[in-house]
Amino acid sequence: MSQVDQAIQLKALHDATDLLVLVNVWDVASARTVAGLAGCRAIATASHSIAEAHGYEDGENIPLDLMLAAVGRIVAAVDLPVTADLEAGYGDVGTTIRRAIEVGAVGANLEDEMRPLGDAVAAVRAAIGAGEAEGVPFVLNARTDAYLMAGDRDAGEVLADAIERGQAFLDEGAACVFVPGVGDPNTIAQLVDGIGVGKVSVIARRGGLTMAELARLGVARVSCGPWTQQLAMEAVAEVGATLFAGGAFPAARQ
Repeated sequence: MSQVDQAIQLKALHDATDLLVLVNVWDVASARTVAGLAGCRAIATASHSIAEAHGYEDGENIPLDLMLAAVGRIVAAVDLPVTADLEAGYGDVGTTIRRAIEVGAVGANLEDEMRPLGDAVAAVRAAIGAGEAEGVPFVLNARTDAYLMAGDRDAGEVLADAIERGQAFLDEGAACVFVPGVGDPNTIAQLVDGIGVGKVSVIARRGGLTMAELARLGVARVSCGPWTQQLAMEAVAEVGATLFAGGAFPAARQ
């Protein structure tokens, strides 16, 4: 499948009425594992997890070249569309998106970091424009950090801010609006009502709402962020603790 066809496929998955579930990966091994699961239709990287795997703190501390190299290896290892978490664009959104396209990505997350709305909208415009310049209908999951950076702001103001930003991002061509930091059904329902059914993306929470519940609320896309890597490391720690305590290596799972 060509890169353009993969981008079209990824966009169709966002436009479909059923929920797009993405289990985030950070290297070839995790990507191949997730891609081999029944029901997996696309691959999403997690910037936090890739940075962690290379010994860097989250927040664009990993060099862009290293981040994109990891994305490129993941793209080459699977036959599914790959959307990359590119944080806030590493200072030059257009160039970063073009370079992501060069290594095979067909979509991305892009954080607004609660910059002034005009600047955040310009970043989304630059990302969409970069895809157009490369001849790839790039699928942007435009993220607003309204809730992550809410602090003690009034809940109504935060909701209004998230909706305003989400609508502005969609107007610039984003396929979906990612609103991390929310988990209660009432808030999610209000976001869907304000931004649009099938236009809101959220992150799964440990012990939170099920995929079926999120689908009923009108969510378009749910991802796992760094939680998949965290769970994997917890499994490694559990095995190691058992062995160091004198126990046996766990039996193979059936």
